[in-house]
Amino acid sequence: MRRRTLSRLTTAACAFALLAGIAPAATADGAQDRGSRDDRGAGHNRAYKSIGYFTQWGVYGRDFQVKDLDTSGAAARLTHINYAFGNVSAEGRCFTGNVPGEADAWADYARPLDAAGSVDGVADTDTQALAGNFNQLRELKAKHPGLKVMISLGGWSWSTHFSDAARTAASRKALVSSCIDLYIKGNLPVDGVRGGEGAAAGLFDGIDIDWEWPGSAGDTDTVYRPEDKKNFTALVHEFRTQLDAYAKSQKSQKSQKSQPNRTTHQKHYELSAFVPTAPAKIDAGFDVRRIMRDFDFVNLQGYDFHVSGETTTAQQSALYAKGDFSVDQTVRDWIRRGAPARKLVVGMPFYGQGWTGVTGGGDGLGQPATAPAPATYAAGYEDYKALKKLADSGQYTVHRDTRNGHAWLFDGTTLWTYDDPQVLRAKTSYIRDRGLGGAMFWSLDGDTDDGELMSAVDRGLNRR
Repeated sequence: MRRRTLSRLTTAACAFALLAGIAPAATADGAQDRGSRDDRGAGHNRAYKSIGYFTQWGVYGRDFQVKDLDTSGAAARLTHINYAFGNVSAEGRCFTGNVPGEADAWADYARPLDAAGSVDGVADTDTQALAGNFNQLRELKAKHPGLKVMISLGGWSWSTHFSDAARTAASRKALVSSCIDLYIKGNLPVDGVRGGEGAAAGLFDGIDIDWEWPGSAGDTDTVYRPEDKKNFTALVHEFRTQLDAYAKSQKSQKSQKSQPNRTTHQKHYELSAFVPTAPAKIDAGFDVRRIMRDFDFVNLQGYDFHVSGETTTAQQSALYAKGDFSVDQTVRDWIRRGAPARKLVVGMPFYGQGWTGVTGGGDGLGQPATAPAPATYAAGYEDYKALKKLADSGQYTVHRDTRNGHAWLFDGTTLWTYDDPQVLRAKTSYIRDRGLGGAMFWSLDGDTDDGELMSAVDRGLNRR
């Protein structure tokens, strides 16, 4: 699976995480700041952003559909949905199609859904140009006005060609143009009756760049170069420039069609990124002060600080951790480098990292382990909804470090480190106290059917 990954894993841990299909760890502009217009009232007119990743592949084995965001109550609590992921070709273009391991147009916009599986309760027809996840997201937006959908480009497995595509001004211009054409203009490849010019127009409200990582090692086949930092800055600016230009052109067209003396407002297409926690990764690839002028916000890596491929159990998402990676360390490192606090969105895991064969006694944390813990889809990686059942079973003891804001389960042999509602309440208090931008979640399919984690974050951020 194409999950995100930590910035500081050892080679062995990265290799294990990749084989297991886990996301190895892993994220004074003033007047030039482009994000201010949305800071207080994005999405559902809330003070804080609430951003969840919806995985393209989750509709298969996990059977997590767009409709589930509505029935669980998550859609009403989200301000943004990040659709994971869009891919970049070897030629440096955004693309889609039916290419195993590279693109899945069937899931995106070709797969028909019946009435029971549709947000609006109406079955897809065999003649409509847009079906699949894209059509369901369009229906979800219609039911929840103000909800925004972003296309996330890259991720751990699909960041392969970013470095090549960002190398020159011409290649950057071509990449950005192709992404806007495919996703913002909605010009999808024809796939039988599906797709065509403008088929997905109006669906996506912006672009989320998930290049993992500029200037640093990522997946085994991902190219990276020292000049990535400079090129990433230029790529971000190219995205901002072309998105603004397209918005302006759309306003002009609407103005020409509207009644005289009627004001036509220009849409603002948002631009964001997923960014790392490790200071070395930040410094290698991110000119923070400059890129934050063009970004509306960035989603900070707030999980996979330690992963199940390592040989010692440890926290994966602690709010504080002296001498180790933590949410607080990540926030402080980005602010120290020039990022406005209100543009920083804290990533939160809807899953846990787990080890088995744990020895050494005690509460299990910081002890040797022999292997990743058995799990539903990939060893060492388990959804919160499954971990909640373990916690409720009585077989495991729930341990908490309330001072440092993290929790774990331990049965004497197997340990899972994860976030539950109590941990998330501490993190939302932290976000409010420090004037941060909000919360992001990887990924929405890990929550319970009634959206327990989403509810906890919503209450915490919005004092419900």
